[in-house]
Amino acid sequence: MVSHFVQRLIARVAPRRSTTPALALAHDRPLPLTLPALPAVIAACPVARKYHALLHPLPWHALPERPTDRPWPGPRPHARAPFVAAFLIKLHEGVPSMGRLRTWLIEHPALIWLLGFPLIPDPTAPLGFDGAASVPSATRFSRVLRALPNATAQFLLTASVDHIRSLLPPDQQATFATTIVGDTKHILAWVKENNFKQWISEGRFDPARQPAGDPDCKLGIKKRHNRDTATTPPTPTTDALPPSNVPVASTTLWGYASGVVVTAVQGWGDVVLAERTRPFNEDDISYFAPLMQQTEQRLGFRPANGAWDAAYDAHYVYDYFHQAGGIAAVPLNPGKRGGDRQFDPQGLPLCAAGLAMPLKMTYVDRKSNLIPHERGKYACPLRFPAPNGEVCPIADPRWERGGCVTTMATSAGARVRLQLDRASPTYRALYAQRSAAERINSQAKALGIERPNLRNQQSITNQNTLLYVVINLRVVLRQQARQR
Repeated sequence: MVSHFVQRLIARVAPRRSTTPALALAHDRPLPLTLPALPAVIAACPVARKYHALLHPLPWHALPERPTDRPWPGPRPHARAPFVAAFLIKLHEGVPSMGRLRTWLIEHPALIWLLGFPLIPDPTAPLGFDGAASVPSATRFSRVLRALPNATAQFLLTASVDHIRSLLPPDQQATFATTIVGDTKHILAWVKENNFKQWISEGRFDPARQPAGDPDCKLGIKKRHNRDTATTPPTPTTDALPPSNVPVASTTLWGYASGVVVTAVQGWGDVVLAERTRPFNEDDISYFAPLMQQTEQRLGFRPANGAWDAAYDAHYVYDYFHQAGGIAAVPLNPGKRGGDRQFDPQGLPLCAAGLAMPLKMTYVDRKSNLIPHERGKYACPLRFPAPNGEVCPIADPRWERGGCVTTMATSAGARVRLQLDRASPTYRALYAQRSAAERINSQAKALGIERPNLRNQQSITNQNTLLYVVINLRVVLRQQARQR
């Protein structure tokens, strides 16, 4: 007969089985983030409840996944939804690295089940699975972020915009995003060339010397503002300048830039409608057309009004919003040609003598702007289409050389750009809404967009898109908190 002491010893040494209710551990189980309610054992974890509330509104069941009918042999690819959800949690929690993300997930086993990672059974664990064995490695997290198609992250950004619009009252849904604002945010590459305390004998700002730490970043300059470049300090030529005297906002750096389109929703906050990440050597104006294409696809219509800074002072920006029935609030950048050109009621430019200049010819310009467009050449009305015998009333010096000639885009935006009343209350009220983009940039900075600690463009692009998804989801959480 076994003594009481031996029975206690066997009970102590024998493996203990979990006393918690059974959980679905199969690999092909439905994604838990799509469940309307959590099992009691998972709902007992406040972290799991928090992220179920944050991420459940997104359509995880429709997230684009890798095809399973691959032509090459190999195991069935694991779903990308758990990884993408983990990246959103990483950004929301401010976890600095993939290694720390893995540790944080292991410390919250209920969250591992919620995200939907394949689970390794362990009868001795509290939830019936081995958390450390079920969470992918930090290397795999990094590999997935680098290989993830950006269209997958953009799908979630579209879903977040649709979800916010669906929650608005009918009157706000009708006016949602009719006014938008846009801006770009600089991003520092994780390379030693951006560290002014790091000694580099030569080539810190040489575009031909690609930094070894990031093969995709490009050299660019972040100006203090987009109005006057004459006050921008010159590019440093030595490394003797103290870092405190080299402001990041107006210096040369290696990196990227993120362009965003934002709309302000009364009573809710600022919502990101579109975003685009590119190397830092691309001009701000190059972001406009791709961002507006994204915006139109998500909204289903063209916004009527937009506010941008002076870097977007281009005729096709004004023409875009003019065709939508609104205006573009953009400061005028007169440049070398000035901004005092006048027009007659028919839209013809006036010469220095105040005479309407007829259109002589048109051609397609493929060089002066990023977007090919039609330009017109306007001639002196006293000499074209035929001399009428009159002479220039102001004796302009160009009269002897055939009279005044000017070229400009033939679109309505070229005239709207110069005729826009930038002192009107309408313009000022619209331009004041640019603070929405500044608030989004501030939130993105707090989430770590300026220093992503990643070393390739695809990873940074994907993380930026997911970062703006987090910002939109936080809008919903704040509104729900107000209602409670």
